[in-house]
Amino acid sequence: MGSPHILAIPYPFQGHVLPLMELSLKLVKHGFKITFVNTEANHKRVVNAFSEDDDVLKLINLVSFPDGMEPGEDRNDIAKITQAIFRVMPGELEQLVKDIQRTDANKITCIIADETMGWALEVADKMKIKRAAFWPSSAAMLALKLSIPNLIEDGVVDNDGTVLRSEMFTLTTSMPIMNSKHFAWTSVGDSHAAKIVFRILEETNRTVKLADRIICNTSYELEPAALSLFPEILPIGPLLADNRVGKSSGHFWSPDASCLAWLDQQPGQSVVYVAFGSLTIFDQKQFQELAIGLESTNRPFLWVVRTDTMDEKSEMFLNTVMAYICDVWKFGLALDKEETGIITRGEIKNKVEKLLNEKTFKERALIHQEMVITGAQESGCSHKNMSNLIEWIKY
Repeated sequence: MGSPHILAIPYPFQGHVLPLMELSLKLVKHGFKITFVNTEANHKRVVNAFSEDDDVLKLINLVSFPDGMEPGEDRNDIAKITQAIFRVMPGELEQLVKDIQRTDANKITCIIADETMGWALEVADKMKIKRAAFWPSSAAMLALKLSIPNLIEDGVVDNDGTVLRSEMFTLTTSMPIMNSKHFAWTSVGDSHAAKIVFRILEETNRTVKLADRIICNTSYELEPAALSLFPEILPIGPLLADNRVGKSSGHFWSPDASCLAWLDQQPGQSVVYVAFGSLTIFDQKQFQELAIGLESTNRPFLWVVRTDTMDEKSEMFLNTVMAYICDVWKFGLALDKEETGIITRGEIKNKVEKLLNEKTFKERALIHQEMVITGAQESGCSHKNMSNLIEWIKY
């Protein structure tokens, strides 16, 4: 009998690939064979970003599927690429599983798919394979998504996801207040794209019911209210590369080590780190305000700027996460826009200085760091859920 074999399938964006890769590497340590499926475009980026001495390629079998997009099409267009994937990938996955089951001594034991890739759960269900849905970010975000039927019933949004009532609301009294104007699906482009993404979210709410397990990259210590609202969500996080310093795997871009010499010259805990993920796009005015605002703090800062950071698109920001950082955990501050939609250099300067000068923010961050570490230890909730997941897949 061969080793238990897991097929891991992320949604094709950086913030989804990285945590599923971390989960895969943790499972490798427990004797699992892992086949990790990326789109062809992302597969090339991930492989090219590996360093020469990285041993991940020896531990995990990386394979790729076409994503259904034409050369030159915008693969950051969430609506387009998701629709294309839904057309092409189910057949590719089914064929891959058949080939592995026929030729590999290590038969597929379980498919772990990003919750957004619900079609993969359908394929696993059809082929009678254990299946787990993986959510790479906060449980609050998933709770909001799973609450879409209630939002429709309460008249907050219509059947297309269009906001009918612009208001502050909360999913439960113990969760932070959110603004209906800032739903994730309303921030992906024009109204047509928003409706497409909303329909995709509704469809994945249906397919997630096919999952035997729903696992989430969070911890109970951080999000007790959201996890209590949907107890079927099992926290196994945070999934970090803490045991492999400098070896975080699954990046789309090669790491730039040119800043290390400069960092070594700065006093400890003095550098402001600025990054906006793999999708955020600024117009020229906002980019300039941010640059001048950071410079005017007179503090050393390290700003990660992608080559495609500037464009005419609007930025996407998920207010659910912001609400937790600012209102629940209270180790962050929200940046307020002017009527023009721009966050000014003065606002940036003032909030950065307040964040760094008031000790309470750092104290709260350290408290939550300790809480998360405790949850990942042997007696913690995330550790127990991870152990149960491993046992379930194996047996």
